Amino acid sequence: MKTIAVLGNFSGRNAGDAAILGNLLDDIAATHPEVRFLVPTLNANFVQRHFGHHNIKPMSLMPWNGALKIFGLPTFQAMLQSDLVLVTDNILFDRKLLNPLFNYLSTIALIAPACQRRGIPIVLYNASLGPITTSMGTRAIQRVLDASPLLILRDEQSKHLLERLQLTYPPVYINADCAINTAPPVPERMEQIIQQEGLFQNPNGTLGFNINAYIDDWRKDEGGFGRDRFLQTIGETLDRMVAELDCDVLYFITQVMDTQITEESLKYVKRRDRVKVVSNADYTYQEIAGLLQRVEVHVGMRTHSIILASGVNTPVVGINSYPKTAGFMKTIGQDHWAINFDQLNTESLVTLIQKAWQERHTTRETMKPLVQREQAKARSSVNLITQLLYPQSEHQLVA
Repeated sequence: MKTIAVLGNFSGRNAGDAAILGNLLDDIAATHPEVRFLVPTLNANFVQRHFGHHNIKPMSLMPWNGALKIFGLPTFQAMLQSDLVLVTDNILFDRKLLNPLFNYLSTIALIAPACQRRGIPIVLYNASLGPITTSMGTRAIQRVLDASPLLILRDEQSKHLLERLQLTYPPVYINADCAINTAPPVPERMEQIIQQEGLFQNPNGTLGFNINAYIDDWRKDEGGFGRDRFLQTIGETLDRMVAELDCDVLYFITQVMDTQITEESLKYVKRRDRVKVVSNADYTYQEIAGLLQRVEVHVGMRTHSIILASGVNTPVVGINSYPKTAGFMKTIGQDHWAINFDQLNTESLVTLIQKAWQERHTTRETMKPLVQREQAKARSSVNLITQLLYPQSEHQLVA
């Protein structure tokens, strides 16, 4: 039996992270049903409950298991007792590098040389890199790369980072985020949710919306947008959309930490009666995708709200609060429907959303082949790791 360690944020708080894990497990198990998965997690019960139909062992990262989040015995055991280590999502950056409550890179870099000595390959699996802005972070990422026989990235920006930092790195494959293959539940379940929440009753349609708390967190300059200004902009935008499109608004919370800022933003909305909220605290990532499938356009800040919407062919508008959102929008050829924070104000956002709404039917059709391409790329990553699991097999890596 082969064993794969899967590293990421799998606490159940983030629908995007759950979608990454769920689709990764589905894709690999479909080709390699014999594989056993080790998954370090802050919420072993969540992982077991939602993914226990796979051959999976959640490894609790709680302090009584000898862990300070990722730093500790469970992660060491998972990485060093496996045949292959997969690093997912966007956890290799150097912000707060020495704080294991926030940063994964320093811990993975610490264990990577031991994996290299034991011949345990580390692979970035449909993942992103960066930002890396410090010399210490550059050295840490190089230690991970030294233990990596190949990198499967989900955007060109990550490869450009490798080149810019002049790192030594193995062959790179540009594929796609696992979450883009999320399939909604059966129609009966979706109808049950829609009736329960009283959704999609407006014949003019519903606008999807998502925000997060990363307002100024990733800015490189000394300026700042500011929380109050941001909330006012969002509130005014929602009121304008309701008034000018006569649509309803469905707020999507895809990370429970965004509940507070979502509720705060509603205080700035005058037409609160036209806005409803659904959260991944109540619904699975598949159910969130099923609801995103029913909106006309989705405006998102969290990258995975945009990925989940794109995966069900819903036109998207991206508010670029951090690098991976811009990277994904460019990957699916929708970067002309994105707005950066230095351009963000009520008028510019309203104008962009109105145009996206007017062109939504055309956009949906042009998106379909691009999304299908990304979905196929995400699944094809299984073929790349097969050669590492079974070096003597007939599978060959094709650049």
